[in-house]
Amino acid sequence: MHEFKFKSNQLYCENVKVQDLAERYGTPLYVYSYNTFIGHFLKLKRAFAPVKPLICYSVKANSNLAILKALVEHGSGLDIVSGGELFRALKVGCPPSRIVYASVGKTDKEIEEAIRKGILFFNVESLPELENINRIARKLKKKTNVALRINPDVEAKTHKYITTGKLTNKFGIDFDTATDILRIAGELSNVAIKGIHIHIGSQITIGEPFVEAIKKVVAFIKSNKARGVDIEYLNIGGGLGIIYSHEVPQTAAEFAAKVLPILKASGLKIIMEPGRFIIGSAAILVTKVLYVKKTPLKKFVIVDAGMNDLIRPSLYEAHHEIVPLIDEQRSNEKVDVVGPICESGDFLAKERMLPKVREGEYLAVMCAGAYGFSMSSNYNSRRRAAEILVKGRKIALIRKRETAQDLIRNEIAKSKFK
Repeated sequence: MHEFKFKSNQLYCENVKVQDLAERYGTPLYVYSYNTFIGHFLKLKRAFAPVKPLICYSVKANSNLAILKALVEHGSGLDIVSGGELFRALKVGCPPSRIVYASVGKTDKEIEEAIRKGILFFNVESLPELENINRIARKLKKKTNVALRINPDVEAKTHKYITTGKLTNKFGIDFDTATDILRIAGELSNVAIKGIHIHIGSQITIGEPFVEAIKKVVAFIKSNKARGVDIEYLNIGGGLGIIYSHEVPQTAAEFAAKVLPILKASGLKIIMEPGRFIIGSAAILVTKVLYVKKTPLKKFVIVDAGMNDLIRPSLYEAHHEIVPLIDEQRSNEKVDVVGPICESGDFLAKERMLPKVREGEYLAVMCAGAYGFSMSSNYNSRRRAAEILVKGRKIALIRKRETAQDLIRNEIAKSKFK
């Protein structure tokens, strides 16, 4: 569910008319509903209350400081994947004890900074990474906690680019290698293996892959406990899907009903890393129709938002519903909704039946909160969009639109060769 509704034929974000925001702040424009993403966080918290999980929002889904701060203030931890995300997490006041750090390619500098800050633990993706963390911790005269990220070889039934739990993916450690690592863990005196982590993919709409993966790792933890290995945490990752079009994803309560019996029986401390589930449907991308172009074979609706603003359709062939901000009687027609970028892959929708639109009116690209702005770029030297947060009738500008000067801020026109 989300807080974008039509009232008197006008699209509203909570109690604010979206058309007013577009006219005031310009387009392309990301508009976020505070009560939607906080509501989704609280739904997960309630659904999993019996195991009192640490819910670490996945910063990569959307890293705006205002969004992170609001979630942290409601008790969320943060799941990070880079030094930049660590900086953001600390900037909004997230306690290091509520930060977990993933990524297959952490640099020495990133590892050192995270150890110094005292994060809860690293999710370790390989033996070489574990050995490197141990080396850096020893240099710092620290002992740091880690969780082994297990690749459970489970088919997540999602797009091939966002599945992460098969042995053909770059993520995680297979069970045999993990067993070998646990056998030599005592030799690594500056790391403590406190947890097991899994994350099998993204936009998963059914519970069975999660159940299969969790059962596998719980059995793995039990078998190693019998050999004297004491694991304290189980991090079940994220990946819960949302409705983009006709999907029927599980609710938080339905997901909890499937996995809670396994989690409770495990006796482990539980961590979750939701991203899309919390922020995905909490935002729209508002764009203006520049031109309507007819060709002998197609009709194109050319808008001012492009693949640099929202790359998911071009990258994943992802579907986002697109609606005019004014809901009125009009005929439907088949169109491609395309942007101004000089690439044939620059589209927001292809062969889509949409209400007939006019030049100058505004469209809303729905469910654009996850991997929308966070994957945006300055390709074609385009300025990135502004971001607006709405709470009831209140409006906050949470990111200014970039200026032309922002585009060249770090560039040096006159080369100084040395």
